[in-house]
Amino acid sequence: MAVWDDLVGQERVTEQLSAAARDADALVTAAASPSGPVPVAAAGTAAGGGSMTHAWLFTGPPGSGRATAARAFAAALQCLSPDRAAGAVPGCGFCDGCHTTLVGTHADVEIVRTDQLSIGVKETRDLVRRAQLSPAGGRWQVIVLEDADRLTEGAGNVLLKAVEEPAPRTVWLLCAPSLEDVLPTIRSRCRLLTLRTPPVAAVAGILARRDGIEPELAARVARATQGHIGRARRLATDERARARRAAVLKLPLRVDDVGGCLKAAQELIDAAAEDAKQVAEEVDTKETEELRAALGAAAGTGSRLPRGTAGAMKELQDRQKRRSTRTQRDSLDLALVDLTGFYRDVLALQLGSRVEIANADAQDALERVAAASGPERTLRRIEAIIDCRRALDRNVAPLLAVEAMTMALRAG
Repeated sequence: MAVWDDLVGQERVTEQLSAAARDADALVTAAASPSGPVPVAAAGTAAGGGSMTHAWLFTGPPGSGRATAARAFAAALQCLSPDRAAGAVPGCGFCDGCHTTLVGTHADVEIVRTDQLSIGVKETRDLVRRAQLSPAGGRWQVIVLEDADRLTEGAGNVLLKAVEEPAPRTVWLLCAPSLEDVLPTIRSRCRLLTLRTPPVAAVAGILARRDGIEPELAARVARATQGHIGRARRLATDERARARRAAVLKLPLRVDDVGGCLKAAQELIDAAAEDAKQVAEEVDTKETEELRAALGAAAGTGSRLPRGTAGAMKELQDRQKRRSTRTQRDSLDLALVDLTGFYRDVLALQLGSRVEIANADAQDALERVAAASGPERTLRRIEAIIDCRRALDRNVAPLLAVEAMTMALRAG
């Protein structure tokens, strides 16, 4: 299976990346010739030129597959398939270069994803130092930054220098939801690739083909998530995720009075906190024990740490706390996205639209809410949910933001 097969519904992007991979392979071949190496920037710049360049920016809505596209391109850059000599597109998916890149063990590919709220200056400087190294395998040094939108301003300025003056064999692959999420000075030096939301049928097809999910269930979760591949897979494979989504879709029927609004808000917050707690139980204990062992502490959580190592443990605890905060916010935001989809379906019913209903499993609730109000009130409710998401982005206390939203849903 070629590395491009996981790019669902992104034919135009696949074509561009395939052309760049061919160009990159030609550059490596030319570098091995007696004439000497050719800098990657010589193949083209962000303003145009050749197919290959040293910095790429993948943008697109959540679930479009930005990170998947970046990893596939990284694998194609490291492809060692002998078929390339016969004109095949790099990215066979089977050779050692492709396989190790996709599983995250290739020596020349650094895949950066954060479970924190932001990426700071220190982490970015480490990446820049890594980017200056020559590739161990003789092909490319590839840095995949899956959360470029989480760079702090200082970290972005550190990255800018590396993108402005790249090492000859270094390629930066940045991923962000939109252009506005990246510093203008950085995006102006990158080649932009915009991914679209995959068609529902395409998502259902890959879930059934690659993950072995029953076609009926695959079609239902693909429609429910409106083409978000990651969320569709989670809904199809995680019973708890389906239960939480079902609870969220019942919320519009529970905001008839002030008490119901406050209770529904608290339950949303509690569900997000439970998600964060589950992640902590799975990861934090293992991380803590591994660090204690590395620091030379005796086995058992009650044993004392060696002198001078408390700072390292405090740093780990702070990082775990930030991860818990992000997990809670992401879980809450996912619930708000599901709630927005519910009112989108209500609006479609009220307007008599032919748009396919995403939440067909909540048809009764949709019809009840649609019959009890008009399109104007539905639009105001959607705006209330959007305002809540913006408030959370501005670090408003989650419970206050969600309570304000549920009260607005009641008022319409």
